[in-house]
Amino acid sequence: MNRILKNRTLKATAIAAAVIGVVGVAQARDQVRIVGSSTVYPFSSYVAEEFGATTDYPTPVIESTGSGGGLRLFCNGVGEGTPDITNASRRMKVSEFERCVENGVTDITEAFIGYDGIAFAQSIENDPMPVTREQIFLAVAAMVPQDGELVENPYTHWNQIDDSLPDREIVIVGPPTTSGTRDAFEELVLEAASESFSEAYGGEAYSDVRTDGGWVDGGENDNLIVQRLTQDTTAFGVFGYSFLEENSNVLIGSTIDGVEAGPEAIASGEYPVARSMFFYLKNQHGDDVPAMYEYADMFMSEQMIGDLGYLKGIGLIPADEQARAEAREQVANKVTLEKSDLE
Repeated sequence: MNRILKNRTLKATAIAAAVIGVVGVAQARDQVRIVGSSTVYPFSSYVAEEFGATTDYPTPVIESTGSGGGLRLFCNGVGEGTPDITNASRRMKVSEFERCVENGVTDITEAFIGYDGIAFAQSIENDPMPVTREQIFLAVAAMVPQDGELVENPYTHWNQIDDSLPDREIVIVGPPTTSGTRDAFEELVLEAASESFSEAYGGEAYSDVRTDGGWVDGGENDNLIVQRLTQDTTAFGVFGYSFLEENSNVLIGSTIDGVEAGPEAIASGEYPVARSMFFYLKNQHGDDVPAMYEYADMFMSEQMIGDLGYLKGIGLIPADEQARAEAREQVANKVTLEKSDLE
């Protein structure tokens, strides 16, 4: 090929690449890009390492952004610069689905991988402290009922809420608003407990979190919350049960409403702060990132999410056999998520 023809070919290739970028088509690549939940991150990372070690594809790149943050990135559009998969420790919201559609992300498959609980835990150096959701609510809520009216949360010590609790400063370190764990905590603890005070809140569910220091945002990385509890033995932490299980040598969990967090109680729903976990596939990237589906198939395998799967060993609570089979079939068939599925 002479120099002029070669230059014309290179120029045409560059123009074509630019056009592809403009219309938002994913460029063919071997490496899967994943964002999302810090709670799902350890499970996703385990699968990614196994995938990189046992296939011809490179290990997927995973960024822990929180469920909300991951879904924002995922729903930004189709093409280079957007992730292929997002992890979530809660189900996608209708508003997030609508944003995806608005940005051209119209073919999504939902993958249900199992369960996790939200732990309320402290340093093992302390005595166990059983709590109810109502007591946690009164410790965390921005406005609380007192003498027949709503006031800014006045409680600074646990025994002010209930004299059966210790004379100990209220410090609760938890995830930020971008986290699926935070979403689930607000729904399963705060909103649920506010029903006990429904008259004070006009019959509406209430989940606003105090900002005066009683609640401390600990960041998206649950490991940092765990580290904080080992340094500050007066504090409690809110994070996924899997992190409590992994750190049972330094942390102790509280029973909530009389139920201890554990695999059976979480899977059965007896533990009141249990939630489902997911990842979402952007099928519009499938042709250009075929490794995405092979990674998803490995994640959904019995070897990973089954009763004797590897992920159970690091804290995943497996779903029952039928639920796993249905979820696996949905991923294998690339079933498109519909808005009505989320309503």
